[in-house]
Amino acid sequence: MLWINDSVAIADWELSESFNRAQGPGGQNVNKVSTAVELRFEAERSPNLTAPVKARLKRLAGRKWTLDGAIVIRAEETRSQLRNREIARERLAEMIRQALIAPKRRVATKPTLGSQRRRLKAKTVRGEVKSLRGRVDEEG
Repeated sequence: MLWINDSVAIADWELSESFNRAQGPGGQNVNKVSTAVELRFEAERSPNLTAPVKARLKRLAGRKWTLDGAIVIRAEETRSQLRNREIARERLAEMIRQALIAPKRRVATKPTLGSQRRRLKAKTVRGEVKSLRGRVDEEG
């Protein structure tokens, strides 16, 4: 069970982990030990997440979201498999926490009279500058 917050928890059947050898430095250890963790979360099939949360999660996940609706997170920072598992799970939890926050709806407001006047003044000044850029007549 992976707890996201007080009300949302991810069941173990929704998560699957696979281990393989990590990239990068590590000496002889890197060729022998499978320390990199690939955490797969079946987000589309999750009963714990609502449809709007899943939509926000899909946008947040980006390329980590697969065609079959799963999120794949790879962690290979440390030489410890256990620590990499913790890192991957924490990344997933943080991503879901961000998706749980509903964005505030923007309230449309009318522009102030002062801002309208400033805009129109700027347009006229700009128009004057452009009109002065024309060809100069040589009247001697």
